[in-house]
Amino acid sequence: MGRADEVELIRRRAKVFLDTAKYLLQRGEYDVASFNAEQATQLGLKSVLLLVVGDYPRTHSAIVLLNELERAAGEGISRFIEDNRLGLRSLEDSYLTSRYFYRSFDKEDAEYLVSLTEKVMELCENVRRRMGKG
Repeated sequence: MGRADEVELIRRRAKVFLDTAKYLLQRGEYDVASFNAEQATQLGLKSVLLLVVGDYPRTHSAIVLLNELERAAGEGISRFIEDNRLGLRSLEDSYLTSRYFYRSFDKEDAEYLVSLTEKVMELCENVRRRMGKG
């Protein structure tokens, strides 16, 4: 599998995780919807980093991934991180807590995290277009 194929595979999986998060949100499965939103965020960022940089850090942190994207693509990403830092931390928490700890996400939490994921995915698409790789 070439790099372009890997980019598209990861990008497609990110979209499927986001669609699944929305579906689970409608069904009232807020914990798993939050987890799926985090997975979509993580994979969306990794796909654009792979496209732009050729690699991505092996981390689950959306903030670390966004910082890497800032170094590679610049323009507005640090502002996005600043404006959404608490939400991004909640997304990161949803990855860990849904797998290892007892913590529940309610409807408002899940709606917020899905909405934030949509913003991250939009940011990724904007970077692709801006870099001429859309």
